[in-house]
Amino acid sequence: MNTNQSTPLTRTDYKTLGLAALGGALEIYDFIIFAFFATTLSKLFFPPDMPEWLRLLQTFGIFATGYLARPLGGILMAHFADVLGRKQVFSLTILLMAGPCLLIGLMPTYADIGILAPLILLSLRILQGAAVGGEVPSAWSFVAEHAPLRHRGYALGVLQAGLTFGYLLGALTATLLARVFTPQEMLDYGWRIPFLLGGPFGLIGVWLRRWLSETPVFLAMRERQAERAAYPLLDVLRRHKATLLPAAALTCVLTSAVVVLVVVTPTLLQQRFGMHADHAFALSSVGIVFLNIGCVIAGRVCDRIGQRRSLILYSALLPVGVAVLYGSLIGGWAWPSLAYAFAGLCCGIVGVVPSIMVGMYPADVRVSGISFTYNIAYSIWASVTPLLLIAAMPWNHWICVLYCAAVALVGIFCVRSARPAREPLLDEALYQRG
Repeated sequence: MNTNQSTPLTRTDYKTLGLAALGGALEIYDFIIFAFFATTLSKLFFPPDMPEWLRLLQTFGIFATGYLARPLGGILMAHFADVLGRKQVFSLTILLMAGPCLLIGLMPTYADIGILAPLILLSLRILQGAAVGGEVPSAWSFVAEHAPLRHRGYALGVLQAGLTFGYLLGALTATLLARVFTPQEMLDYGWRIPFLLGGPFGLIGVWLRRWLSETPVFLAMRERQAERAAYPLLDVLRRHKATLLPAAALTCVLTSAVVVLVVVTPTLLQQRFGMHADHAFALSSVGIVFLNIGCVIAGRVCDRIGQRRSLILYSALLPVGVAVLYGSLIGGWAWPSLAYAFAGLCCGIVGVVPSIMVGMYPADVRVSGISFTYNIAYSIWASVTPLLLIAAMPWNHWICVLYCAAVALVGIFCVRSARPAREPLLDEALYQRG
């Protein structure tokens, strides 16, 4: 094996990275499309005489339940990813995500079956949450263990751009449907279309991942059975307790950027700033495009200046970008799309955190370690934050900016957890690759 860590990414590396990222994008689409149609779903799955704010709040509560279910599936699938291999978990997570998405598009509404409708919707979101809980930790580990050391930041940044591309697919779908159908047509049948698309997207994702190969790091571990942990999560809890808190805190920083930019702001654009749905979704699409670009740039920056400096830089940029975005909305500036684009670029912290977290656990327990901390922190943070921010918006229109400023301090506080520039991952003694 070539141990020259400065070797550029090869054609095979780009193929592996592209397939992993595209499959992840299709899976994230299936998960996030619910958020873009939260306003419509709130009218279809709850009593019509319920106050609008309460219907919307309960709909986001069901959306948040998908996050709460992440640890359930994530911890279980992470065990098999560490024991049986990273690749096998990939196809399973997509199937678990696509099936419920398709069923949501086919299910009856409150007008048809009453209180059973929101209960069924809740059950399907729990299944989706379990699936996405296994996707992200496996994807990070898979890509990190395939990429050369000096290009891992860039590779993980591209992967994150692929995952966030799923948000863009959702935003573009919502924008198109809002322009093609009237509000009444959306309530009648149009809302089903994006969920029905989730089934074929899932099958495409499974087919794409047939062409992936297992990571060299895992193959090397499989040859050393005696040195591997039989129960990876127990090993994490015994030997890596000091890593759990900073890893969870970093997850909260990443989560905050996604929640504010992708989940909360599109809803507030309609609810608090009076934008039509298609305009709000179009603006959101611009922000997500530049979030994708920002992840790739952040990954490259991480390789160039090191994880610690990158974490400080992008933690500081997060509230700056969100402040410009909400300043444009509150002040009624002429070009809110430019502000949304700038905010997307400043959310590059989404591309920095994965590079730090894959280096916090050794290879034999990596997926379990990431999954345990990432999914528990993400589930709590992402389920509570949208509800709190939406509820607090009438009190202060700058609440998202203040929130991101507080989160930035958390990111800077975690800087000691990041590896210095050029320091190898914990599994480099086991396997080195160019």
